[in-house]
Amino acid sequence: MSGADGTPYAPHTDAETAAMLAEIGVDDEEALFDIPDAVAFDGEFGIEPRSEREIREECSRIFARNDDLVEFLGRGHYGHYVPSVVDHLADRAEFLTSYTQYQPEVSQGFLQALFEYQSMLVELTGLPVANCSMYDAATALGEAATLADRVRSTTGDTVLVPEQLREGKRAVLENYCAGAGLTIEPYPMADGNADVDALADRAGDDVVMVYAENPTVRGCIEERLAAIGEVAADADALFTLGSDPVSLAVLQEPASVGADVVVGEAGALGLPTAYGMGLGLFACSDAFLRQVPGRLVGAATDAAGDRAFTLTLQTREQHIRKERATSNICTNQAWVALRAAIHAATLGPDGLVDLANDCVTEAAALADRIDAIDGAVAPVHDRHHVREFVVHVDQPAAAIASDLEAEGFAVHTVDEHLLQVCVTDLNAGQTDAFVAAFEEVI
Repeated sequence: MSGADGTPYAPHTDAETAAMLAEIGVDDEEALFDIPDAVAFDGEFGIEPRSEREIREECSRIFARNDDLVEFLGRGHYGHYVPSVVDHLADRAEFLTSYTQYQPEVSQGFLQALFEYQSMLVELTGLPVANCSMYDAATALGEAATLADRVRSTTGDTVLVPEQLREGKRAVLENYCAGAGLTIEPYPMADGNADVDALADRAGDDVVMVYAENPTVRGCIEERLAAIGEVAADADALFTLGSDPVSLAVLQEPASVGADVVVGEAGALGLPTAYGMGLGLFACSDAFLRQVPGRLVGAATDAAGDRAFTLTLQTREQHIRKERATSNICTNQAWVALRAAIHAATLGPDGLVDLANDCVTEAAALADRIDAIDGAVAPVHDRHHVREFVVHVDQPAAAIASDLEAEGFAVHTVDEHLLQVCVTDLNAGQTDAFVAAFEEVI
């Protein structure tokens, strides 16, 4: 404890502080920091004080400048209707203000909810271990690559990824791999799916991980997952599969095709589309239990013999020796995982399957309607799709996207003559107007 004038949270006395400063040869604490004058706090914030009413009016003016667009956007960011019960339960104070559940005796409710979240991912992926949770799909992929580097017994350093990979995800993976000394190489795609023959020709002893997606970034259902798993196994590389919990409700179970790790965006449940805020899922084989990044909630038995929940694995650098840590994932993701669990539980197994089936049928129906428009071909890839598909347009794609924006609709431009369109339960009611606008601008 500190002296009478101190605080238990900063226990150094003035004498102790002076002794430390003298030892390192500086006069005061400010000398330890090199803060440019342009950003140094000068005692004034320069913000005119305003009342709450004035602030609300100003925010309303700012928000009114946003374009009022119906989004047909996807490519990893998917909006589904979030039932109001998610907000009502997740915003309870005991959830919203909770920090890491270090004291299980006072955190049983939250721990059980996180255990249920993990259990849902286990059921969807078929893999026995799921954490709670990652920042987003991109960081989950990065963690999978570094896990592969830690567990693979040979000296390979190559991570193989699809050549059609979302730019932001690739950039995050590059950051992770650069620190671990790993090299990223793309493998070819054929009509929206992996070119398995080309992948097999490339995979060798130098490969630590093979990554594939189902659905792919263009919305195609990957048809040869088992073959990709065999290629990875033959190369003694980890097979990591990217997906999301809605798609997994109807697609092949990752464990059945040899996936060692499953990553993806779990924020498809429980979160609105934020194009930044996410929730990464991470599930894996039990062989990698002690290499899982983040935390695991487990079921145990308390002293009275009753079922209880606790953090059974904590591998953050805050908890163990830094050189043995697997991540520094933060606490707030637990609350976002809670939202996903509430959403999934609200839908129930049948509701989740119905939602996933709608993602397939609505995409097919919209593609057929766009394909009937002169000057457009949809879908470009002769595959089954989930939520989204690529459209070829004879005119420049950027011009079509700009004209659609003027009509109140947002789509992705993929390249000079390719657009990407995503339909979910949130915008399915706007497809008639969207098709009419599409036909008009073409």
